[in-house]
Amino acid sequence: MSTSTSSPKDLVTFLHSSFHSAVPITTSVADLSSNTSHQLYPDTVYTDNEKVETSQWLTASSHLAASDEDEAKHAERLGSLNIHLSTRTTLLGSKPSIADAAMFHRLAPAVKSWSAEERTGEHGYHHIVRYIDFVQNAPLFGLSLSADDKVNIDASDLKFVHKPLDPKEEKERKKKEKALAAAADGQAPLVVGRGKEGKGKAQDPESQSKTAIADGATPQPSKKEKKEKAPKPAKQPPKETPLSPHLIDLRVGHILKAIPHPNADSLYVSTIACGDPPGTENTSEHEGKVVRTVCSGLNGLVPLEEMQGRKIIAVCNLKPVTMRGVKSAAMVLAASPRSKEGEEDNHKGPVELVTPPEGAAAGERVCFDGWEGEPEGVLNPKKKVWESLQPGFTTTEGLEVGFEASGVEALKDTDGDKGKGVKRLVTKSGGRCTVKSLKGAVVR
Repeated sequence: MSTSTSSPKDLVTFLHSSFHSAVPITTSVADLSSNTSHQLYPDTVYTDNEKVETSQWLTASSHLAASDEDEAKHAERLGSLNIHLSTRTTLLGSKPSIADAAMFHRLAPAVKSWSAEERTGEHGYHHIVRYIDFVQNAPLFGLSLSADDKVNIDASDLKFVHKPLDPKEEKERKKKEKALAAAADGQAPLVVGRGKEGKGKAQDPESQSKTAIADGATPQPSKKEKKEKAPKPAKQPPKETPLSPHLIDLRVGHILKAIPHPNADSLYVSTIACGDPPGTENTSEHEGKVVRTVCSGLNGLVPLEEMQGRKIIAVCNLKPVTMRGVKSAAMVLAASPRSKEGEEDNHKGPVELVTPPEGAAAGERVCFDGWEGEPEGVLNPKKKVWESLQPGFTTTEGLEVGFEASGVEALKDTDGDKGKGVKRLVTKSGGRCTVKSLKGAVVR
């Protein structure tokens, strides 16, 4: 399958041809961002989440335009985009954005060269083709396209059509399900009457019973004779799980991209792969991977370039929170110096990100030695599990991240080996999580 070979500067020229004043020909590619959407479509209002998503799609479109990308990876990106568009008319859902114009510009040349099977075959990219046709023809996007710019798409040329649902078959299926359900409840199903008077007519349950007696069969209970339901057993209160660091879902995360928060100078907005399966709540897709959007208060404490393309440790089962308009679905673990007794914790730094062992994969679980177990699905904020356990998170003289039970009020009297010393944060293979230089630090 061929890929587009458009250069970044081509995109500026393309946008300038449709939006002369909004995108001057002298505009650099670096100046094209989610904020450009408002210049192109001033009547459209974008939420902060949509601005972040627009930036992500701008990046994705540039990857799709790369001519030197591995074919398998390129097909993976197209598949992810095709799935995304299966329930949307634009990349943001229904709103136009600069990402749509960029995606069209970079994909249209490739779609032109696709075969009919690649376009609408059983394993073709039906939704991408529909999307391209919509963008090039809908006044919503305001694109000034020549005949050569447009992709020739024949809406009637479908190589594979999903079998439509037959209304009669569906009605018959529901009828059978209803009859089976009635039988399961001990009710006599309606039957066709015998004899001249009852021929072809449904009998009520009482008549059925009489017919059954006449035939020498055991009469079935009438529909009117309701069975007495046994009282439901009282629900047992859920067992209280003892406080333990294993309740926290700690995983290796891979930051694919990080940008400054559009509305908060102290925050970054990161796109992080945490190994979630497709369809997981509070996730989206980026570059063919399932990702979480994560806000972190690291702007000004950790250089932005240090946040790009690196592995970190993420807390993945905190309840999502909206931070200045952007929903955050995890937390990045970082270390900072411990305040001296009597001093106020001012969070000024220095700050160092927790680094997983070399070779650890995104999504790999990490836990503290001796405190293994299954984490909670989502921590109940009312129980303050994270807040109670976090004081035990620290770093050792060897710059390893660990957990010290004596630092947690509820675990100070822990018996056995778990209550002794600092237990290292490790992967299943035994690799240890570390920081650069901070010893005896606070980790949060």
